[in-house]
Amino acid sequence: MNPEPRNRPFHQVDVFAAEPYRGNPLAVVLDADGLSSGMMQHFANWTNLSETTFLLPPTDPRADYRVRIFTGSEEFPFAGHPTLGSAHTWLEAGGVPHTAGELVQECGAGLVKIRHDAGRLAFAAPPLTRFGPVDAAVRRTLAAGLRLPESAILDASWLVNGPSWVGVLLASAGEVLAIQPDPVAMGDLKVGVIGPHAAGGDADFEVRTFVPGDAMMEDPVTGSFNAGAAKWLIDSGRAPARYVAAQGTVLGRAGRLHISARDDGIWVGGNSTTCIRGTVLL
Repeated sequence: MNPEPRNRPFHQVDVFAAEPYRGNPLAVVLDADGLSSGMMQHFANWTNLSETTFLLPPTDPRADYRVRIFTGSEEFPFAGHPTLGSAHTWLEAGGVPHTAGELVQECGAGLVKIRHDAGRLAFAAPPLTRFGPVDAAVRRTLAAGLRLPESAILDASWLVNGPSWVGVLLASAGEVLAIQPDPVAMGDLKVGVIGPHAAGGDADFEVRTFVPGDAMMEDPVTGSFNAGAAKWLIDSGRAPARYVAAQGTVLGRAGRLHISARDDGIWVGGNSTTCIRGTVLL
């Protein structure tokens, strides 16, 4: 049962873009103590954004804060742009981490480290719980759903780190940008497509991600997919240890994800900007 509604601090943050309104928006409810899962889900559906997060005191003493992440229809154990946007909001609201320069977020997937990297917040990519080539049937579904010949798919892999992504590698960024997916043929697959840009630009790869539903949605910028794709591409030698991925181009966005593979894992960074501050009655 929910408590009597009250005004709670609320921010709307643009994530993974250097300028406001060119990335992926996130709704953040601070001080979400006492809200039921049902109320969180109801509010996340109402915001009509890809994700809404709720900040809570941690239950693990190692964590600085706890976050619950909801789409319009389900709760995610982890997602990338909600992680960076929530960390940005927690710090902006006066949060002080246990360890200077590093935050620890508690979420459904466990503890996630976040730190400053070249002036941006970056999260440590969580481990993949499913990682490996797709079978022939899934590959055929991917080709049909992307309206591509199977020969155009250079590789395809499960990249599950919360959301159940399937990664598809194409030969070029141009091929990625030209995709016109078939939502019926794609079925219930969550698909991320990536292809390299020519050298000399401000991004090394172009990314697009597609989420099933009543009508297939293209996500503007997707941290969880890019975290999984980074391990896949770097481990296989297809990407350097540091690179920049562009996403959201066909949607009029300018998402940029800064990937860095270090001794302590893969880090996914990006800029965040608070665009709306206020309160919400919950």
